[in-house]
Amino acid sequence: MSMIKTVGIVGTGVIGASWTGLFLARGLRVVVSDPASDSKQKLDSYLKKIWPDLKKIGLAQGASLDNCQFVGASLKDHYSKVDFIQENAPEKLEIKTKLLAEIDAAARSDVVIASSSSGLPSSKFIGKCTNNPGRILIGHPFNPPHLMPLVEVVPHPKTDKASVDTAVEFYKSLNKEPVVIKKEIPGFASNRLQAALCSEAYSLVSRGILSAEDLDTCITNSLGPRYALTGPFMSNAMGGGGGADGFKHFVEHLGPAMQTWLDDMREHTFKLDKESLDSLSASVVQELEGKDVQALEAERDRLLVEIMRLKGEGK
Repeated sequence: MSMIKTVGIVGTGVIGASWTGLFLARGLRVVVSDPASDSKQKLDSYLKKIWPDLKKIGLAQGASLDNCQFVGASLKDHYSKVDFIQENAPEKLEIKTKLLAEIDAAARSDVVIASSSSGLPSSKFIGKCTNNPGRILIGHPFNPPHLMPLVEVVPHPKTDKASVDTAVEFYKSLNKEPVVIKKEIPGFASNRLQAALCSEAYSLVSRGILSAEDLDTCITNSLGPRYALTGPFMSNAMGGGGGADGFKHFVEHLGPAMQTWLDDMREHTFKLDKESLDSLSASVVQELEGKDVQALEAERDRLLVEIMRLKGEGK
């Protein structure tokens, strides 16, 4: 059982606030800091908004919004209280470098420091950490963290194995699905996969092959539901008949055709210029016409709760 009882949250933007809700729902105490003047009010409002969804998922014993303590711009007087730190500062190298140096200098030496960085490897911003940089790593969630199970744990070359193990155990205790990225790489894994898909989606729409709305329909009615249950490798293996040779058979059968598709995709890689962006944006604006995005977001989260519940029952 995890010995982590109190978590320090640094930064309460979209990701930090969502992490806070998850930690509270799992019965933890959370000490929160953010320098923005209105951050406490925004955090309180967000936590009240997502708490009903967290209740549906299931609250741990003792879970309460009252277990959240907002302490102002910094954790400076509260580092001794926390057993794990989740940093959520903006994705700017200079900000993270300064902030991680402060956290590393002040936090107890046994406390793992996890950054929610979505693309910057931690080796890029630990240069001024002189206390114990071996306990620093990436703990990158998929948005929103209080609903999406994935956490990418990415150590830098000098991260202690014990810190990786602690982070993995802790995230598992939250009912998350942590994966360890064995080597640092910009963007890690999930965001690189997303970038590859989005690049081709942007290319198809900007070239006039189909509309943004129809492109979204393609994903939500094919790859999306399938990949929610069986990722690309397992799906390919099933498509190849299953069994020990299913994946190999699938690739041998479709490989030549896929190669021609990939060649065409490389020839038409999306390039961010004004003409392409204008064409792309116009199609997205058309898709959004008459839609209430906040209502769509709420419906998305409601259905995500149901999907995660059903997947949990199937294990």
